Amino acid sequence: MEAAQAGTLTPRVSTSVLVEACVDAIDAAIEAEQGGAARIELCGELLQGGVTPSAGLIDIACERLSIPVFVLVRPRTGDFLYTADELNVMVRDIEMLKPLGVAGVVIGALTADGDVDVATTRTLIDAARPMQVTFHRAFDFARDQDDALAALLDASVDRVLTSGGAATALEGALTLDRLRKRAGDKLTVLAGGKITASNVAELVRVSGVREVHVRAALPLPSAMLFRRNTTSLSRVAPPGEYERSATRADELARVVASLSEVTTL
Repeated sequence: MEAAQAGTLTPRVSTSVLVEACVDAIDAAIEAEQGGAARIELCGELLQGGVTPSAGLIDIACERLSIPVFVLVRPRTGDFLYTADELNVMVRDIEMLKPLGVAGVVIGALTADGDVDVATTRTLIDAARPMQVTFHRAFDFARDQDDALAALLDASVDRVLTSGGAATALEGALTLDRLRKRAGDKLTVLAGGKITASNVAELVRVSGVREVHVRAALPLPSAMLFRRNTTSLSRVAPPGEYERSATRADELARVVASLSEVTTL
């Protein structure tokens, strides 16, 4: 925990805390609502940090759920530094969400120097309105969280999802409290980062947040009877935030060139 967090706060007791569930499948979304979630963040590829989910998943989630559905708009895994083409993808994804009944979008973009990419953020907000806008945990990778919060306040973002820059929301609880106080009623601080049933009460007491973001996930065994154990599509260790696996023209050209050696019969 950072030095600025040293000290003791007067414990608070929460009387009304909104629970947002982060899910990447329709069964998980339905289970989350049944379990008491008041809002859903719908994602794809959560094991790699999340990307924009499929249109079909978004459509059926909005159809089946009675609680608000927020959708992650992220064109790829890896860092949060986006090209003009990737921004175009995000804008088009947002435009497709509106007729589906989506209540909000979850976005985030940084500059190469680690600041909030204000221009990209404003473009995405303009595309999203009147939907709600959450700035996701790209915030936790910003160079300076106070500067990042100022940028989000200036851009009129509705909420920010953050662990307070720490490995877990509980470790960042005092920073969350500071950010919450600074934001006031202009922006909601949504706490997220390894929040569980065993630590959520303490987190809320220390940080004073009124919204928490959870997975509440448990292992779910497959119903498959036939299993092939010699083949796998899963990666043991996915790349981190500053590395990703992506198709490259020169590598593909090597594959094509190799085929030139094949004699066609």
